[in-house]
Amino acid sequence: MTEPLESASDDALLPMREVASLTGVNPITLRAWERRHGLIRPVRTVGGHRLYSQQDIEHIRSIMLWTSRGLPISKIGALLNRQQNTPELAVTDAAEAPLLQWQQAIHRATQAFDGAELERLHGQLFTIYPKATVLAAVLLPVWRSLAVGDAFGRRSQWLFLDAFFRARLLLRLQMNPGNGACVLLADGSGHAHELELLCAGLLMSNDQLRIEVLSPGQPLEELPLLCTAIQPAALVLLVQTPLQADAHKRLRALQMGVTCPLALVGDAAAASSSGLRGSSIAVLGNDEASILPRLEALVRGTLQI
Repeated sequence: MTEPLESASDDALLPMREVASLTGVNPITLRAWERRHGLIRPVRTVGGHRLYSQQDIEHIRSIMLWTSRGLPISKIGALLNRQQNTPELAVTDAAEAPLLQWQQAIHRATQAFDGAELERLHGQLFTIYPKATVLAAVLLPVWRSLAVGDAFGRRSQWLFLDAFFRARLLLRLQMNPGNGACVLLADGSGHAHELELLCAGLLMSNDQLRIEVLSPGQPLEELPLLCTAIQPAALVLLVQTPLQADAHKRLRALQMGVTCPLALVGDAAAASSSGLRGSSIAVLGNDEASILPRLEALVRGTLQI
């Protein structure tokens, strides 16, 4: 019998000091993101103290992610609004508190460099929740929160968690049947970490699709070499930041150099599609509900672009 997690409050509202500790963002920056840019909207107590919901924490982590990729703070609001208006992972208010518990449990195990506890939590999570929930609502938020900040030991904690989950997700991908249609997945914007590629690959995989994740840093111009040798059913690029005009030209050139269908997936895939109008490059989205059916249709040759 597994050991239960500690209980959490029903509303899962956290004061600023706990949010600062959990995310690594100092209170001054949190206030600036709220007052100057309107990116987060904590509730206030009667005494004027800020309280943050799980959605606020996810927004903070999204802001951290975009800024770490070089996106100006002035442009992040539009991306957050687009994500809110996109039917991604549905997490009800009743489900937020347990997911926050799981995040906190993984955070504690990582701070203690407790691999055995991480193994236990990892096994429980994938048994209890769909993989999309595990990745988007538990694993990646903690991983991203540890990726920033300069507190002593934080970098070591992030490296410890990163190595642990990369090994486990790679093993899950390798468990897919070897006779499924092969799909190559590569970094399309030059900013993805290996864990993000593995998460995207896991969301794309099922019994009929075998996802081969290429290492970060794979040159786009050399992908035709790999496609000629491997003969994949499709080539998918993970796009984490909006593409610029020169990147659109490179993708159009890449499309001309491969014989298999080419598609984009990831947080900025939809935002990058306007510069690819007139091409046959598909956009799969950034959540399991849209990725899998569209990828399957792309492989079958029935996807409407």
